[in-house]
Amino acid sequence: MRHALFLPPVDELADPNALVEIATLAEERGWDGMFLWDHVNRPDPPRPVADPWIALAAIAAVTDRIRFGPMITPMVRRRPQKLARETVTLDRLSRGRLVLGMGLGVDSGRELSAFGEVLPAPERAEMLDEGLDLLTSLWAGEEVHHVGSHYRADGVTFLPGPVQQPRIPIWLAARTMARAPLRRAARFDGLFPIEVDASQIAEMLGVIEAERGSLDGFDVATTGDPGSDPSPYAAVGVTWWMTSFEPGATVDDLAAAVDDGPPS
Repeated sequence: MRHALFLPPVDELADPNALVEIATLAEERGWDGMFLWDHVNRPDPPRPVADPWIALAAIAAVTDRIRFGPMITPMVRRRPQKLARETVTLDRLSRGRLVLGMGLGVDSGRELSAFGEVLPAPERAEMLDEGLDLLTSLWAGEEVHHVGSHYRADGVTFLPGPVQQPRIPIWLAARTMARAPLRRAARFDGLFPIEVDASQIAEMLGVIEAERGSLDGFDVATTGDPGSDPSPYAAVGVTWWMTSFEPGATVDDLAAAVDDGPPS
């Protein structure tokens, strides 16, 4: 099992310099990764929020070993062509350490409804599936012709491609035993189960194994509070344990936890 930090770039952690310092310390202390929430609005009352993608670029530039990425980015707020350029640039900047977490997104903080984004979950699911197909086609470096319900690419070729082959790893979020999110995750490289316990993750992985035929090379990342025991999750096949902090966490809180090193 690998160990990572899962951080909201909010409040004191909205300072990208603080995130860079934490990432540097995490690498020194033996952590394997650092992943950031991807949100644009935290109201009631309004809170400071950093752009995770700019912060991830800074983290990539000052570290050499740890893996990193957004967890998770909603396709509904992105254009696949822009996402393709950003992900390949980050992957190359880090020499192949980016993990891309994707999902439907949520309207917490009204970050969809306040900006007129698509709200119905079935339509957001369509956008995610179509967007992922287009994204991976653009990564491949071949000429792309795509006319879909939500996106279009008219005879374009994107170069260069990512360092990681056959592609940048994509982990898909899933909250329940609903089959569609699990089948989507099975098509790619990992699962990010949200608000489920170890026994539920075991059930989810049963569905994914039936879809894939094997869990070889498939990552499963879940979160836990600082000091919690990851061993029940390791026993059911979780490959990444993310020590999670909530908005309001201070830089001092993080520094103390990171300095102790990952859970044994």
